Amino acid sequence: MADRQLIIARSIIYAILGTDENGKPTTKSTIFGRFLGRFWVYWLTFQLVRTDLFRALRGLWAIKDKDYKASFGSDWKVASKKKDILQTLGDMGYSGSTFYRTYDGAYLVKSVPRYFEHTFFKNEMIIPYADHMRANPESLLVRITDFLECSQRSFGSLFGMAPSHHIVMENVLYGADEGDKDGKKSKWESWDLKPTSYFYPERDVAGGVLTSEATKSRLADEFDDKIKLTLDQAEDFKAQLQKDTKLLADCNAVDYSLFLVRVSSTTSEDVEQPQLNESLPPDEPPFAPPGPPTWRTGITSYDGKEIYRAAVLDFFWAKHTLHAKAMTGLIKTYNLIDSQGPMSLTAVSTEYRERFLKMCMEMIDVDGSPDWGKSTDRPS
Repeated sequence: MADRQLIIARSIIYAILGTDENGKPTTKSTIFGRFLGRFWVYWLTFQLVRTDLFRALRGLWAIKDKDYKASFGSDWKVASKKKDILQTLGDMGYSGSTFYRTYDGAYLVKSVPRYFEHTFFKNEMIIPYADHMRANPESLLVRITDFLECSQRSFGSLFGMAPSHHIVMENVLYGADEGDKDGKKSKWESWDLKPTSYFYPERDVAGGVLTSEATKSRLADEFDDKIKLTLDQAEDFKAQLQKDTKLLADCNAVDYSLFLVRVSSTTSEDVEQPQLNESLPPDEPPFAPPGPPTWRTGITSYDGKEIYRAAVLDFFWAKHTLHAKAMTGLIKTYNLIDSQGPMSLTAVSTEYRERFLKMCMEMIDVDGSPDWGKSTDRPS
């Protein structure tokens, strides 16, 4: 397994580093090399999809190409001092995706193994996503910096022995593994949140006794606390989520989640507001272009004791795909026997958006406004 993960990681690195400024490969494979490639199991030949678009987005986000490639080991003198350039995080999530993290912690590489998900993102989502990110610098949608697809059929891709598609995205937990800093310890917590009011077979069929704890542990988390915000922070958060989820609803996406990070002091001292850095990603967190704090860089609670980061993830499940339609039919049939309602995977996109926004608003505690978030207004 370790060899498999290492080979996959190296093929990803090779694709990212092996392109010039125009997104073209810097080395051309021979006919013999392409022939041998068909028999590879774990090593896949990747190409970068829409390099022009993602390069433009990275420029918009002040990510210098040299710094970006350095995170993937372009500076071998530095990278060689690390054990692995891409560190395996294992299988995470219910989709069977695998994750890697760059050795500097700045980026994650996530596999998108299911056909209906990566084709939806490639053919229908990339352009609306890019346009939205250009128009919304403070968007909570996770920043995707590259999209890789297998460019040559091989044993590994045909039989699903290695993921054929990957996305590269910023790591919202960047900085969590720094340990002590200036003698102060910080506690990092994270939650992957979806509306829990939906029907989840792993949890709801027979009270969950038919499913292992390992399987149930991959379901969405529950956040039993409150996000402590000022009124202005809460209103800005709500307004941006309204914009982001409208895009997702317009694209017919469902089952996305809010990844929430909370950083708190392990001492009685207040957490100091992080200092912004001009580089992206900087030597120290938070990573952001110069400017006011955002949900990417860290929002400080109204009592100054906690810092929050958040991002909307996993917007690859489209309600209109054949797979989603089949799932919807299956759940409708099951509901004739035991009425449980829709799953998050089979919900209508506008209805999922309403439940998602309601979940997010109910987590917020607004300083001085105890009734904030209790409104039943429909999202705009």
